[in-house]
Amino acid sequence: MAVHADRKVLAGARVVLPTGVVEGGRVTVEGARITAATGGPAGPASGLPAGLPADPAAGPATGDPTVLDLSGHWVVPGFVDLHNHGGGGASFTSGTLDEVLRGIHTHRLHGTTTLVASTVTGDMDFLAHRAGELSELAEQGDIAGVHFEGPFISPCRKGAHSEALLRHPDPAEVRKLVDAARGHARMVTLATELPGGIDSVRLLAEHGVIAAIGHTDATYEQTVEAIDAGATVATHLFNAMPGLGHRAPGPIAALLEDERVTVELINDGTHLHPAALELAFHRAGPARVAFITDAMDAAGFGDGVYSLGPLAVEVRDGVARLVEGGSIAGSTLTLDTAFRRAATVDGLPVEAVVQAISANPAKLLGLYDRIGSLEPGKDADLVVLEEDFTLTGVMRRGEWVVHPLAG
Repeated sequence: MAVHADRKVLAGARVVLPTGVVEGGRVTVEGARITAATGGPAGPASGLPAGLPADPAAGPATGDPTVLDLSGHWVVPGFVDLHNHGGGGASFTSGTLDEVLRGIHTHRLHGTTTLVASTVTGDMDFLAHRAGELSELAEQGDIAGVHFEGPFISPCRKGAHSEALLRHPDPAEVRKLVDAARGHARMVTLATELPGGIDSVRLLAEHGVIAAIGHTDATYEQTVEAIDAGATVATHLFNAMPGLGHRAPGPIAALLEDERVTVELINDGTHLHPAALELAFHRAGPARVAFITDAMDAAGFGDGVYSLGPLAVEVRDGVARLVEGGSIAGSTLTLDTAFRRAATVDGLPVEAVVQAISANPAKLLGLYDRIGSLEPGKDADLVVLEEDFTLTGVMRRGEWVVHPLAG
């Protein structure tokens, strides 16, 4: 059997595959791709030559693969974040492209191997220009596209968005932002009850862009109409929308009950009570949940005063709030923390967490043929976790971003 010098074999871990958890599994990587992901004894079917010694402390001999003994660890697919405004002190809306790259790298260190860069409400010309800049990073493969959160949202549920810059979702203006992203617009968050909202949903659906319902004051009936028009995502469900009522169930009920909708959840312990998260998983099921960060500049950077668009944000004890008014202003979450919380505090099955943090967002982005699961032929994007789900390794496209034996 031929042995390739660029082959890496991760052996002995609990590997989470689309079919379930494999004890003592192994993942084989050649170059930037996964070539095998299996369980059972070593041998040709596993991609590991029989009898090859696993010595994680030593480098490979010439022509031999690097073999890492990851017994006592988990290996899961790389995380996919649909909704992220920044990190590492960098804003995806206003930072230089070098700063944006720093923010992307910050999240990679925490397991996010695929990321959609989200903007916040701003002047239309500025957002169009920014979309063009971010599209350069998409063309380079640094991000998976652009998400416009605002300005087409409700002033009643604006959250950490500047009310002075909000506008109705005129389809022509929505189209302006989509065009500015040069084919890399992935999602637009809309208050679909506003004038032009339904027509804008139809426009987005026709152009293959996700229409997401969020920062909305819609009724149950208005939300159903938007879903029927083509909306498929709930932007951070429960947050920035009317609460669930027994006579006026509002958007939450409509979004949870419809099989066509994926619901975003910010699992940081601040945005959602554990009972709300449990309700979402129980009603929507693991196949319709996507964990997101909604992270802002402070993620992976620390407390202090930051800007979110034109608004000042103070981060204290890891919680971001507007200086004026005190509204929650995004999060400082990273997806490794969301994973660990889901698997420990929330008690979700690991397979369900992997669906929500990797597979489901990859499917939404139309990228599941390349990412989102550990299968032969896909990009070698993976995360190594300790037994308690603490992150210890990150691989992106076959290269270690964080080496599990680095210290």
